[in-house]
Amino acid sequence: MQRDTLTADLLLLLTALLWGFAFAVQRVGNEFVGPFTYNGIRFALGAASLVPVIRWLDKRKIGKPVEKTLDVPLPFWGASLLAGFVLFCGASLQQVALVYTTAGKAGFITGLYVVIVPIIGLFLGQRADKGHWIGATCAVLGLYFLSVTSSFSLAPGDGMVLIGAVFWAIHVVLLSWLAPRYDAVRLACGQFTVCAILHLVIAFFTETLTLSGLYGGMWPILYGGVISVGVAFTIQVVAQRRANPAHAAVLLSMETVFAALGGWILLGEMLGSRGLLGCGLMFAGMLISQWTDMKAS
Repeated sequence: MQRDTLTADLLLLLTALLWGFAFAVQRVGNEFVGPFTYNGIRFALGAASLVPVIRWLDKRKIGKPVEKTLDVPLPFWGASLLAGFVLFCGASLQQVALVYTTAGKAGFITGLYVVIVPIIGLFLGQRADKGHWIGATCAVLGLYFLSVTSSFSLAPGDGMVLIGAVFWAIHVVLLSWLAPRYDAVRLACGQFTVCAILHLVIAFFTETLTLSGLYGGMWPILYGGVISVGVAFTIQVVAQRRANPAHAAVLLSMETVFAALGGWILLGEMLGSRGLLGCGLMFAGMLISQWTDMKAS
């Protein structure tokens, strides 16, 4: 059991790494195509990249079947619609916000879902430990220093990322409920398909797509579609079959560190002293939350 837990933790950490660097890549993608077009194409690529994987698993019969001991509350298409809609909300808010804010800041604010997840748990009858509330306080203070300017105004885009963090938290909790009840790879493909369709429909009415834009944004789109979506989100679904929501959120929140690192390496983004203080407080909140989970287990 401990080995399975360690494997799940390492997979979640790998997911955080791939997601973190995706913030910088997504910001580059916005320079060539609209945010809804970018997300629509990348989630469509992510879904398409899983089709041969599903066929390969079926052919060799190594895909894990649905456990009959677990209640399946929704038909598969219903689970895909639910997960895909929540994913769409988080992804669209994040991508639009990256037009106005930096990759590093967006990554750190998104990481607030590490403390939002146990708060959601309260409404589901799950008790949050004292350490979670201390971690939440540190994270909120960090968010203030990172995102709110000295004139007490929220920088453009930061508010959208914060709202998106709520949807990412809901997505983590939702997957912890759905992943053990459905085939993991099929569920990932289903939610990507729903998310892609929703983005592309909005893009059709609000954005203009050009061949030059597609060509210029080819590499950001490929990374966002195949790596960030096809690989990382699928790893998340597989790993969350064995991880509880709060613990998974802590590990996935490490994407904030990788986002800042990716913004620095790929885009040359720098944070001032106020921003660094905010990042430090948010990271401290995440560590406190993690320590609380480890102590409880």
